Amino acid sequence: MNRRAFMSLIGSAAASPLAARAQGERMRRIGVLTNLANDDPEGRARDTALVERLQQLGWSEGRNLRIEMRRTGGDAELARKYAAELVALAPDVIVTTGSAGLIPVLQVTRTIPIVFTIVPDPVGAGFVESLARPGGNATGFSQFEFGLSSKWLELLKEIAPSVTRVAVLREPGLTAAIAQFAALQAVAPSLRVELVPLSLREASDIERSVAAFARSPADGLIATSGPLTAVHRHLIIDAAARHRLPAAYVTRYMASAGGLMSYGPDFVDQYRRAAGYVDRILKGEKPADLPVQAPTKYELVINLKTAQALGLDVPSTLLARADEVIE
Repeated sequence: MNRRAFMSLIGSAAASPLAARAQGERMRRIGVLTNLANDDPEGRARDTALVERLQQLGWSEGRNLRIEMRRTGGDAELARKYAAELVALAPDVIVTTGSAGLIPVLQVTRTIPIVFTIVPDPVGAGFVESLARPGGNATGFSQFEFGLSSKWLELLKEIAPSVTRVAVLREPGLTAAIAQFAALQAVAPSLRVELVPLSLREASDIERSVAAFARSPADGLIATSGPLTAVHRHLIIDAAARHRLPAAYVTRYMASAGGLMSYGPDFVDQYRRAAGYVDRILKGEKPADLPVQAPTKYELVINLKTAQALGLDVPSTLLARADEVIE
């Protein structure tokens, strides 16, 4: 990990009474496996939230805590490699992101405690026995109920009523992608929208598939949640803009990067809350006894600048409901 970067985040900890009391404690170690790249600002925001909350709870990097960070940039092979590296270090707890981060860690350890974030349907995927009583060595924070996916289409129709044909960009290898698409299919007929699935397996698929799809002003786009969608979000947003497609996304950082709108959980907040579970595990609690928690915050973000570039007149009622309007 970049120790200088983490030390700059928590440099004030030396003066903290909590840090002073922690000096006599033994050094603890946590591993962090995330799917974003080293230079991704969203990844840095998540790291900051985790570290700052740990600091508030009395855990200071270099004093009583060592953090081993691994970032995959969406590379599945790297995820497997880094999972093995982290487990070999025998940390006290490992923090993971998404199913793509959780699965390779579970494949190499069923004993080291794991706190996962942004994981869809952890019970259905077999990661935990139940939400209330996970039962194994993993617990954490789920992504969202798949029924939420229908909101992307409903909101897209509200902001762009003329849209009648929508491409759904999804990662075919993800079980969650199937469930998200099914939720969209359930509401599409009532909204008089035809859905066209587009597969995202690698970056080169984005421009090729979007260009082949876009053919009329009645077309739109939904980018479903997945690790490649997060990693390649700028390519997706640029393709939507180039082909003048009104598009809906899952997270705030996609709207902030130029996407038309987003609706979904605050994933930075999940890292902040994950620090609380890390703290409880370091103090002796077991993942098996800590319930999996659902998101507590959902945000509607509208990029008014992008709407204007697309010639869309955003209804005032929708703007009033937005948690953030980017101008």
